[in-house]
Amino acid sequence: MAQPMSSSSPQPAVPTELTARVSRFGGVVFVVFLAVSFASSLWLLISGKVQMLPPNLTRDAVLHGEVTHKIAKQLSEAGVPQKAADLERGASWLMLRDTGARVRPGCDGWLFLTDEMRINRHALANAQTKAAAVRDIQQQLASRGISLLVAVVPDKSRIASEQLCDLRRPAQLQNRAATWVEGLNKAGVRAVDLAPVLQSVGSDAYLRTDTHWSEAGAWAAAKAIALQVQAMGISATPHTAYETALQDPARRPGDLVRLAGLEWLPLGLQPATETVAASRFSEKADTSLSDADNLDDLFGDDNLPNVALIGTSFSRNSNFAGFLQQALAAPIGDFSKDGGEFSGGANSYFTNPAFKQTPPALVIWEIPERDLQTPYSDVIRPL
Repeated sequence: MAQPMSSSSPQPAVPTELTARVSRFGGVVFVVFLAVSFASSLWLLISGKVQMLPPNLTRDAVLHGEVTHKIAKQLSEAGVPQKAADLERGASWLMLRDTGARVRPGCDGWLFLTDEMRINRHALANAQTKAAAVRDIQQQLASRGISLLVAVVPDKSRIASEQLCDLRRPAQLQNRAATWVEGLNKAGVRAVDLAPVLQSVGSDAYLRTDTHWSEAGAWAAAKAIALQVQAMGISATPHTAYETALQDPARRPGDLVRLAGLEWLPLGLQPATETVAASRFSEKADTSLSDADNLDDLFGDDNLPNVALIGTSFSRNSNFAGFLQQALAAPIGDFSKDGGEFSGGANSYFTNPAFKQTPPALVIWEIPERDLQTPYSDVIRPL
């Protein structure tokens, strides 16, 4: 038999008229927001801008939620959800100093990409698959008389580890780049891990609010790669001397601020910006050549670079291509691709008429460490 309620039990609070009105208003606003968000997402679906199923659908991707994750990511780019996400990101940063899931704050305004510190599923198998792809490309290039040099760019969280503070980089990642490079070298593919040379530069090798290296890091990497090219017995042509001049310091927007969803805030409310004095490169006039020699070079093949650079946004940031030209004392063909990850730049170049019509003597392939163990989705097409 149920016990009677004690007379000392608190009585439920009776909402005031103001509370009832505010609750109804809040409910209406929430319903309207859901309806508008649903309409914008539905429009995105109807317009055909959402890819429901990837072309290379696998059972493993379905079971581990990768398909639904990609659909949700595409739907989040609808207008209303995007604006709501911006407001949430801004409020979280201003109140809690939270930078979201893709970016993590370290010491003294340093920001780091979460992907660098993530343990990938099937990490070893993915790395082996990508190493096999590099070996296959090297063999195909060698059959055409073209050399290949692979350069692995270490994670920012590896080189600037003293700026991590409370962040922790998994111990499983300690040897992933060195092991991968060692495996390629043993298989006859010339590869270099740029970690040792960048560690000698320290935190100054990377930008504070960006994923990429600074000009100090780019210059150190360029010199290390040029030494590898020299050791391979390859002479970059046409020989060209370069001189540099520093431009006036200017604000350098960091891509990690954008990934954190904070670039829309006023500058004073964003993470502290950094100022960079970028280098400007120019060719030195070669007075040793006669007018006839210059004319022959202009209309002949001697003026075409025999070195091609393929890679990612690292090759397109902090004047890396310019520093590499200076270190090689010759111009290069830069076919790097922003967001190219492991194989995007390679695919773009090997299907480019420039590769087929004027093949180089050397291909330098820059690969970020964080892409070594990710799934091999953008498979390199045959040369």
